[in-house]
Amino acid sequence: MDAATAAPAWFSAAMADAPEAHHTTVEGARIAYLAWGRVGAPVLALVHGGAAHARWWAHLGPLLAEEHRVVAVDLSGHGDSDHRPRYRAEQWAREVMAVCAQERHGGGPPVVVGHSMGGFVTIVAAARHGEELAGAIVLDSPVRRADPESEEARRRGRNMFRQPKAYPDLATGMAHFHLVPPQPTTNGWLVAEVARHSLRRWEDGSWRWKFDPRVFVERTGPSRPSEYAADLSRAACRLAIVSGARSAIVDDDVIAQMRALVAGSPAAAAGVPFVRVPEAHHHLLLDQPLATVTALRAVLAAWWPVGTPPAPVPAPDRHPG
Repeated sequence: MDAATAAPAWFSAAMADAPEAHHTTVEGARIAYLAWGRVGAPVLALVHGGAAHARWWAHLGPLLAEEHRVVAVDLSGHGDSDHRPRYRAEQWAREVMAVCAQERHGGGPPVVVGHSMGGFVTIVAAARHGEELAGAIVLDSPVRRADPESEEARRRGRNMFRQPKAYPDLATGMAHFHLVPPQPTTNGWLVAEVARHSLRRWEDGSWRWKFDPRVFVERTGPSRPSEYAADLSRAACRLAIVSGARSAIVDDDVIAQMRALVAGSPAAAAGVPFVRVPEAHHHLLLDQPLATVTALRAVLAAWWPVGTPPAPVPAPDRHPG
């Protein structure tokens, strides 16, 4: 990846808007998350993909915080959150809902946005907690196909994620960072920032990936595409499907299948927009970040064309990160 190209001014400004770091406890695990924006505004929760972390959203959080309290969650087994013996999509959905509950201070029901594996978690949340949500936006999650991280683990005998390597220093680890599935990388400055926060220094001095490899070898719950399809057909809140126009995993056939699934869902009554982000691949957060923000803002504006967020209310005691 070419990280030498200078980052644009918008990115530098966004990264200068440092997030708040918080956590909550869900079913015995410490769940870390980042937050931007005004306390009391409607909550917009951002959910990363497999082997990723909350800082995949760090350049977009400030751009979405004008009218929302934006929170980016580290799912258990990822980022700075605790690991578990096993992982289930419905448990991850409960983690997201718990963070939303902690950050909701009179701002109305939250909206959840999830990318890739996080999109499946968002679908599960929409099906099982839809009455508590104002909306759900799914970013390049191929229902009826496995999420790309688990698919890659199976294709390569799971060795890719089961035995992650240790590196002598951060720079060496960052040099081994790559996207799954692979795609052209033009924003090297952005990918380098994501890679920087993907590694942690261990007590022996080595640097290793933050994610728990058991996420991909001991996952239970609705992990099969057919089960996600069932949840998509039961989505019980406003729903939008956003994908990359050049995505290698969400093609015309997948979109047609997803259209058929949502047609009979409770969400269909309000209309379900399908949006394709031009020139974006699967990791649209990284290759077309501004276009992705525009797509998200457009969906939110279509859902709530009038009105302003409620005035902030005093926040209860929280747990600092």
